[in-house]
Amino acid sequence: SLAGNPFDVLKTKMMTAEGRNVPSIMGTAKDLMKHQGIGGFYRGIDSNVMRAMVLNGTKMACYDQTKGYVVQYTGLAKTSLVTQFISAVAAGFFMTCTVSPFDMVRTRLMNQPADAKIYSNAADCFVKIIKNEGPTTLWRGFMPIWSRFAPTTTLQLIIFEQLRSVMGMKSM
Repeated sequence: SLAGNPFDVLKTKMMTAEGRNVPSIMGTAKDLMKHQGIGGFYRGIDSNVMRAMVLNGTKMACYDQTKGYVVQYTGLAKTSLVTQFISAVAAGFFMTCTVSPFDMVRTRLMNQPADAKIYSNAADCFVKIIKNEGPTTLWRGFMPIWSRFAPTTTLQLIIFEQLRSVMGMKSM
């Protein structure tokens, strides 16, 4: 998160820019540095770190748990590509369930105007979203997030499993 957060902030700023002029990455970075200093590049880092922990914990735990269920109820082998595929897709779904709230909070913190501090930190943002907009707001954008997670998680986990096999390691 330390290395990636500045790029997340720039991406978010560029995606939410309004008007016909498309901002460049250099122009966005210069503007951010001018108005917010180096701290502007690390806006939302607390929610980004929490997001990363939840994302990876969910991915591996759900993959492993689902894989056990698939083997138990279908009789497929742990090493079967079908087992790995089903388990990885399920892991991507559950990742989306747990990460969506962190994505919402992170985006709000990163988009916060420099001159108006709407949220003091991730917890404050989380509480204000629920209080002012309702809890389901935390899952706004669920389908696009899952549409991104499903293929990437599936590829990551299947490639990971196949590499383990090639290196003579047992399947997870």
